[in-house]
Parts: sequence; C-alpha cells; structure tokens
Amino acid sequence: MSRHFFAKSKYTFIAMGVLSIIIISYLYHLNSEAKSLPIYNPIDINPRLVDASLLNKSKHHVIGDFNLIDQDGNIVTPNNFKNKIYVADFFFTRCGTICPVMSTNMATIQHHFKDNATVKFLSHSVTPVMDSVPVLKAYALAHGAISNKWHLTTGNKKMIYNLARKNYFSVLDEGDGGVQDFIHTEQFVLVDTKKRIRGFYDGTNGVEIQQLIKDIELLLTEIP
Repeated sequence: MSRHFFAKSKYTFIAMGVLSIIIISYLYHLNSEAKSLPIYNPIDINPRLVDASLLNKSKHHVIGDFNLIDQDGNIVTPNNFKNKIYVADFFFTRCGTICPVMSTNMATIQHHFKDNATVKFLSHSVTPVMDSVPVLKAYALAHGAISNKWHLTTGNKKMIYNLARKNYFSVLDEGDGGVQDFIHTEQFVLVDTKKRIRGFYDGTNGVEIQQLIKDIELLLTEIP
C-alpha cells in the first residue's frame, strides 16, 4: 500500500475519533438535561392555583420574604434557608385527617437527610392564632422534628396565606387571610438554594415521598 493511503487512513481515524467525542459529549449533555428538575414559574402551573396578578409571569419567580416564629420561639426568615434546599408545607396541629400523615412523611424525609445540613424543612401553621409556640413545640416533639432543621412556624395569618397562594401556589381557593379564611392542602413544595420552586408532591402519598427524596438528592448534585 502507498504512503498516501496510510496518511489518508490516519486522518480518517482522527476525524472519526473527534466525531465520536462530539457525539458522546452531546449524548452526555442530553442525559444531564433529562435529569435536571424543572424550574417552576407561574405560567407553568395550573392557572387555578395562581393568583390573577401572576398568571403571565414566565420567569424569575422566587419565594418572597417572610417573618415567622418556630417551635423554639426563634424568628425564621429567608436567611434561615440561605443556600439551602428545603421542603415547605402547610398544616395545623389540630388537624386529624391529612396533617398527621403529612407530618409523619416529613419526618421520614428529615430522617433520610438528618446528617445533611443543606437540606431543611419549613411547615407553616394555617391556624397560627391557635398554634402558639408551646403548642408547636409539643407537636414538633411528637413528630421528631429536629430543631433548626425542621421549623414548624406560626405568625401573621395574612402573611402565611399570602405565601401559600402567591409564593408556593399550594391552594386552589381564594381569600384574604381574614378570620374566616381557611386553607387546607396536602402539597409539599421543593425549593432550591436560589429560592426557586423545583417540584410539587402529594405529602400523603408514599410513592411521591420517595420521588421527593430522589429529587432532593438530584438537586444536591447541582450545588457547586
């Protein structure tokens, strides 16, 4: 065979090698994209769950400011969740239907990540007047809540209901957070380190709880 043939073959092999690297890199990129959780904005969510003022918002939705008090009497603000992944829900201590199941499932997730300081939990009482700090403390102890990891909170009712309706998009009904206003939802909401919503889960469903655990583990891989 001629020297020209071998030279041509050499360049063919090099070209094939480069092409293979490009294809593998592209497939890896596609696979990585497929494993990334969505980032939810109001436009991506069932319109029935979204306040009319936010219906057309298509980007940059983050959980807003709040000022609450937890079971230990500590003030809880977004600073408690800075650079943290957290799961949020809404409950009340006197609830005898879905809340005990939700709290048991939240405790399951907490146990799974008990040694990971990046993962936290935030439960908002929807009957904050009745759920005082001592009442929340008793409930927290009964469900194994770890102080400073799982915050069970009370506070201004209008603020809490505004969070549920305009920040976490957790309830279908409308209201102003007044005396007669009441919300009840089984929703668990997954929030990332940038305060963005990354998932919604039925807090009473064991299969969805296991999916939530997997999704938290996936989010942890996104942190630099």
